[in-house]
Amino acid sequence: MGKLKKLEMAKVSFDELLDAGVHFGHLRRKWNPNMAPYIFMERNGIHIIDLFKTQAKLEEAQKAIKQIAKSGRRILFVATKKQAKALVSDLVKNVNMPYVTERWPGGMLTNFATIRKAVRKMSNIDKMASTSSWTNLSKRERLQITRERAKLEKNLGSISDMTRIPAALFVVDINKEKIAVAEARKLNIPIFAMVDTNTDPTLVDFAIPSNDDASKSIHLIVNAVVQSVAEGLNERRMAKEKQDVKEEAAVDIENVDIKSKSEAIVNAEEAANKSAEKGTEVNADGKPKRKRKTITKK
Repeated sequence: MGKLKKLEMAKVSFDELLDAGVHFGHLRRKWNPNMAPYIFMERNGIHIIDLFKTQAKLEEAQKAIKQIAKSGRRILFVATKKQAKALVSDLVKNVNMPYVTERWPGGMLTNFATIRKAVRKMSNIDKMASTSSWTNLSKRERLQITRERAKLEKNLGSISDMTRIPAALFVVDINKEKIAVAEARKLNIPIFAMVDTNTDPTLVDFAIPSNDDASKSIHLIVNAVVQSVAEGLNERRMAKEKQDVKEEAAVDIENVDIKSKSEAIVNAEEAANKSAEKGTEVNADGKPKRKRKTITKK
């Protein structure tokens, strides 16, 4: 019953989308013609997004992102907009996924090895701070290194545990994060994104037509996606536990088989020893051999 409840929680209703203002697009003069299939109407010079299509696209994205999380791969969340920064970091921390909310470091995906070097530098500073060489440095040098560490933590702290290129990207505004989108497209990384009426949905693999400016709208969509990630991770954990139980059961059965075989061998040896004392031959299973009758020809 708990599992069914979780699945229901991940789904977003039409009324919730409406209350959060997900349907509000941009001014007509700012629109992107590729967004035409997702626009319901125009009111007072502002495009209104079709929420039924938003609902369908969100469910599609949730299913795909859940499978990625279930397979144990990482999803990188990108949201450097002022109104999305705090929301995204707070929600994504709950599922322990990497995120970028300060500034997209150019070449983060296409030049991942260099970014990893910067992350390692951060850990090297931490190691140095706990050794005697730190105290030997002058006050000015310590201050410079501390400032450098703080800068690295601000920009790369949230991706410090990301040891390889992510399996997917979730982007809040593809116009603002165009460098991140370009890098992901170059490496054929699937992109999940909130697309407003002023963006091009053809640039991403899973477009969720929605208002990417209102904090309420961003919170609703990102929260639904994060819940799907949590479900995927939970299912993975349950499958692993099930597999462990199966392996333990198989080991127990194997141990029982070995024990029964060893007992049978011991019994056979005891029977062989007894029969040797009596002077009778025995079979491998410990039973005495039957004497053959001699047949005489008449």
